[in-house]
Amino acid sequence: MLKQGIGATKQGVRQRAKRFFASKTQYLRMAALLVVVAITVGLFLFRDRLGDFETYKNYGYLGAFMVSAITSATIILPVPGVAVVFALGAVLNPIIVGVAGGVGGGLGELTGYLAGYSGRGVVENRKPYERMERWMSRRGSITIFLLALIPNPFFDLAGFTAGALRFPLWKFLCICLLGKIPRFVGIAIAGAWSIDWVIRYMERVLG
Repeated sequence: MLKQGIGATKQGVRQRAKRFFASKTQYLRMAALLVVVAITVGLFLFRDRLGDFETYKNYGYLGAFMVSAITSATIILPVPGVAVVFALGAVLNPIIVGVAGGVGGGLGELTGYLAGYSGRGVVENRKPYERMERWMSRRGSITIFLLALIPNPFFDLAGFTAGALRFPLWKFLCICLLGKIPRFVGIAIAGAWSIDWVIRYMERVLG
């Protein structure tokens, strides 16, 4: 009888623990969804100022961080993130501009991750998601790194899938930064080289 009582007690504890963690997961998913909605609404309200290059230029390196974070955080609003980083690389230190832009871009991608964490059922049976899910399940780290490094339109889906698959958040962010930073450094350096080329060309033409 004593053993049966202990067994029943353990089973009851397990059931309560399962209910607790299930409810906790639901709360976390709701919180993640609210964060994504809040960011999207905030960006929409300030959309008139987000596309102004002078706004970011006045903030210097912080401007590179801001525009990259905003561009990565939303695909709804047309924010010229790459163009701004390219232009800032021509007037500021391109390495610092690229690092700032890469860090901002990496942090901005967290909205996609949170959206996937909170809303997997939205795209669960769609072919693009299923294909990305296979890639992420087999080579998640490599997939995230390559899509962060190479300019392409698929990283938002990769971030969403990473969240849906519960890919570790810290790992997602670190790999994302490893890809985004060299990518944006390259963009900023290209901006610096292009302006130097234009200046030399004008000197030859006018000189």
